[in-house]
Amino acid sequence: MNIDLNHVNGHPRPVSPIGPEAPTDRPPVNTDRPGMNTDRSGGNTRRSGGKSGEDGGKKPSAATRLVALARERYTFVMSTDARPYAVAIDGPNLALPLRGKTGVRQRLARLYADTFDGDVASQSALADAMTVLEGIAEDNDPVPVHLRVGSTSDGRIVVDLGTADGRAVVVSPGRWEVVDRAPVLFRRSGAMAPMPVPVRTPDGLAQFHSMLNMDESAFRQMAAWMAAAWLPDIPHPILTCKGEQGTGKSMTAQMAINLIDPSPAARRSQPRDEKAWSRQAFTSWALCLDNISTIPRWLSDTLCKAVTGDGVVDRALFTDDDVVVLSYRRVLAMTTIDAGALAGDLAERVLMVELQLIDGNRRRSEEELDAAFAEARPAVLGGLLDLLAGVLEVLPSVRLDSMPRMADFARVLAAVDQVTGWQTLPDYLAASSNVASDALEGDPFGTALAALVTQAGAWTGTAAQLLEQVQPPHGARPLDWPKDATRASGRVKRLAPLLRSVGITVDDTQRSRDRTRHKLLILTRTDPDDTPASAPSEPDQGSLWPEEPPPEPEECPPDLY
Repeated sequence: MNIDLNHVNGHPRPVSPIGPEAPTDRPPVNTDRPGMNTDRSGGNTRRSGGKSGEDGGKKPSAATRLVALARERYTFVMSTDARPYAVAIDGPNLALPLRGKTGVRQRLARLYADTFDGDVASQSALADAMTVLEGIAEDNDPVPVHLRVGSTSDGRIVVDLGTADGRAVVVSPGRWEVVDRAPVLFRRSGAMAPMPVPVRTPDGLAQFHSMLNMDESAFRQMAAWMAAAWLPDIPHPILTCKGEQGTGKSMTAQMAINLIDPSPAARRSQPRDEKAWSRQAFTSWALCLDNISTIPRWLSDTLCKAVTGDGVVDRALFTDDDVVVLSYRRVLAMTTIDAGALAGDLAERVLMVELQLIDGNRRRSEEELDAAFAEARPAVLGGLLDLLAGVLEVLPSVRLDSMPRMADFARVLAAVDQVTGWQTLPDYLAASSNVASDALEGDPFGTALAALVTQAGAWTGTAAQLLEQVQPPHGARPLDWPKDATRASGRVKRLAPLLRSVGITVDDTQRSRDRTRHKLLILTRTDPDDTPASAPSEPDQGSLWPEEPPPEPEECPPDLY
């Protein structure tokens, strides 16, 4: 019978000694009490919050186990835009984000449950593990991470098929092949869809042309644009499908985008602001803006920057000084009825293809057209890849006598013509001139300037004087008419490319010869055949500013503006 008394939790109770050799000065533990766990090593060793293992030592936490599982299966890299990614050691060459629905976090949560007999890692453990993995990624030098299209160091082009097995197409000069593992690192997004495996057929492009209602010149330009869309290091003009209602503009643009970069939402509506546009552009290599009727100034500038390369820096969520960088250069398409909606700088960055009205007995239902396109897609892809391989073979030797705007794309068109015998470059240059003329006609201020210079042959004066002399059409000033001299000067600079397309040059580098040194705008008609005989060959400078002797250098230093 237990006769020893000891105070436990402030109450006396009988206790039994642990054994005959137990020290008398140590309070023994009652091992006969039901429900009392005296063997700490016998606890649940699978629980993420356990403190000790079967050997009596401290057991690793759930976060430590998650990090160990991740390092066994992934390597961690940092992209050039400072984003951490994980790459499977035995798997496709895909960069997986650490967080998000398709990221490593969810995969590790499932792997943890499968490994430890259904135990679930807590959210705090997963968050701690992600923080550690981000630190591991920062230990490595940044590496390029591509979206849909990339290039190797030796100049080969790699196109991600978007399939789960990570297959890709590698295009070399004169040939292309499908490989099981991409030689460059790709990332995926929810806006991407898989491509079919391309096949080699002699009539792939002809099959695609039969689905479209455009003439041969327009189709060849569009085919060259689609092949060039897989060149990741050059700016691409915006493919603009123009035509009246019922010409199939939206379907044509959608099929073109789904050949280059398939997406569940190949056609997008006009974004509401620059930040919304940046998020869309970051998730797709090629995008199409559908049914554009008016283009606000901010969107025109944003599209121009997206063609040549753009980036947005924003504050990261839940931080004060950390930033998120969205950098991109994209392949764009849009549909419109009126090219006059294009601003001058945007009009120089478009490839305009006009669609013809579909005859009623030739019109097909959308379901029928979708089925025909799905059947022909592998062959069309093969035809475009054949064209790209030929372009890569001759492109290094292509030289142009004069370099137009979008010069890199013009070189690609010259290479296409050399490979195929087409005339895409002359047709593109002619179409670009027509687009500029249409855009100028859509700008009331630009039209008034052109009329002024056409009538006078040449004009010289300040922006304020120009604003006084230029008369709006029908006598009423439109809402976008410049309101002061500063806005008028900036507007003339923006219109300079369009004015040049109709034979009017703009020079704003001169100053008046009086002491005020006003900035001058000199508009000159460069086509002598269109200049009226009564127009003076030189502006009457004296009628605007009286002649004065030039100031001494010490009295008025020369203008260095």
